[in-house]
Amino acid sequence: MENNEKPVIGITTGDLNGIGPEVIIKTFSDNRMLEICTPVIFASNKVINYYRKLITEYPFAFTSTKDMANLNPKTVNIFNCWEEEVPVQPGLFSEAAGKYAVRSLMVATQCLKDKELDAMVTAPIHKNNTNLPDFPYTGHTPFLKDKFGAKDVLMLLFSEGLRVALVTEHVPIAKVAELITKEAIQSKLTLLRETLIKDFGIDKPRIAVLGLNPHAGDDGQIGNEEKTIIKPAIDQAQQQGHLVYGPYSADAFFARATYTQFDAVLAMYHDQGLVPFKTLAQDLGVNYTAGLPVIRTSPDHGTAFDIAGKNLADPSSFREAVYQAIDLLKQRRNYEQYTANPLRRGKIEKEKEVSDD
Repeated sequence: MENNEKPVIGITTGDLNGIGPEVIIKTFSDNRMLEICTPVIFASNKVINYYRKLITEYPFAFTSTKDMANLNPKTVNIFNCWEEEVPVQPGLFSEAAGKYAVRSLMVATQCLKDKELDAMVTAPIHKNNTNLPDFPYTGHTPFLKDKFGAKDVLMLLFSEGLRVALVTEHVPIAKVAELITKEAIQSKLTLLRETLIKDFGIDKPRIAVLGLNPHAGDDGQIGNEEKTIIKPAIDQAQQQGHLVYGPYSADAFFARATYTQFDAVLAMYHDQGLVPFKTLAQDLGVNYTAGLPVIRTSPDHGTAFDIAGKNLADPSSFREAVYQAIDLLKQRRNYEQYTANPLRRGKIEKEKEVSDD
């Protein structure tokens, strides 16, 4: 993507029977989206037309293609990943819906890897439908980690004024404690700090770390993980000169709005971080996979089978995921340009010091 070009954003459909196709159509029926990006939806004309007929008040035009070198920058592009008829049954679990959701994801990811896309936004999939022989993953994050050969990745959800990252993701509560190690926390802290600097433009990020147990262990009365694992990981980060603090008791931390004093929060497990995040984000949260050489975002909601096909889905989070993918691209590109020329960087820093004086 050159400075004067619109980014090409790949869009996966998610589960064909979920709300993914609906929020995609509602998002890109607004022609203003075409002023900031060239969208490529990885699906089939038939699936998109099926949902387009359900939500007729959202006029949605597109161009069909099978060639990434032949995209139309003035309209929505549908990259046809399959031609066969696929039964679409909104709201129902279906092996076919999961199979073609995976097809959409795999084709889009390969295009991203081949640099035919600048970023990717993924609509939600359902784990029961994607438990397939060629997709042995619990979700998008581990799949992308494997696909891009990343040593580690970080699930980071963010909205205005709040960023929450996770040490563990989609694992049973019974297994969380055994996965909380000093090494795991240090790895996630490193990824979180790096993405805050590179992708969010925060030079010296302040990071809060939550405890695992109620009341952060109450000084060992309700578990020792804080004293033996979490605090030593925090101490080591501080010794390296990083602004990392904790461990904090999760309930008081969010109830007292302590998170407003930090650039990001590292939670130990899924619901510890995502329940308060989704409560505070108000349908504008975005899921970001940090640690990859590419940009991937998604909305912070699931497939919502209960409202699929009823024209009730709110596209706000999906639209925000598209906006943020574009912003993250620009910020990462700025960071790469800034750090590529040390002489230029020194000049900028000197000018900044003079202006501050």
